Amino acid sequence: MMVLALVGLLVSACVGRPAEDATGEEIYLQLCSNCHGDDLEGGIGPPLGGGSFASTQPDEFLRVTIIEGRGRMPSFASSLDDPQLDRLISYIREVQHG
Repeated sequence: MMVLALVGLLVSACVGRPAEDATGEEIYLQLCSNCHGDDLEGGIGPPLGGGSFASTQPDEFLRVTIIEGRGRMPSFASSLDDPQLDRLISYIREVQHG
């Protein structure tokens, strides 16, 4: 029961709507870093940085995963519009390719 409460708390910390003009990095830090780490190194969620499974997938894979969710990861469809999603994916790619 404690584990479920902790997971619920962590997921709730990962949601919310970023500012309309937020940069990709700001969006990542607000919505993604609690689970995927500040530097995309992973944590509760898998790593997203260079050399990770995510780094080998096309942008459309990231887009669908972020919008629809995957496994324990929630959907962020209600949190991001298309330009924000584009900035987030661009930021992830910048960090992956350093």
